[in-house]
Amino acid sequence: MKLSESKKLAGDFGEEQAATYLKKHGYRIVGRNYKVRTGEIDLIVSNREYIVFVEVKMRKNDHFGEAKEFVGTMKQDRVRSAAMQWLALNETELQPRFDVIEIYGEVGMPYRKLDIRHIENAFE
Repeated sequence: MKLSESKKLAGDFGEEQAATYLKKHGYRIVGRNYKVRTGEIDLIVSNREYIVFVEVKMRKNDHFGEAKEFVGTMKQDRVRSAAMQWLALNETELQPRFDVIEIYGEVGMPYRKLDIRHIENAFE
């Protein structure tokens, strides 16, 4: 398997685990993999107060830094830009928020064995 294929598999697995986690914590999935020319959002979810734009990062472990550290300024700008476009097309009374979900573990591990960390309001 090529590196790009394994990264996509890990990304898809991580996003599915994040969606399961968020649903269990009272969020409703509004969208997945929202792509526009200027950026992409992994998950869009909502609860009673917020429309949340979620960046999902999956890593085997945090030996080389926490997953959230890989959501740099450029990535934040792209997510923010995509969110602005989504908001322009989708009317909502909810307050927007940007979260990061860090997932540590191996692709294919059972959900209960993954270390999932939800960082609310990870960037403005």
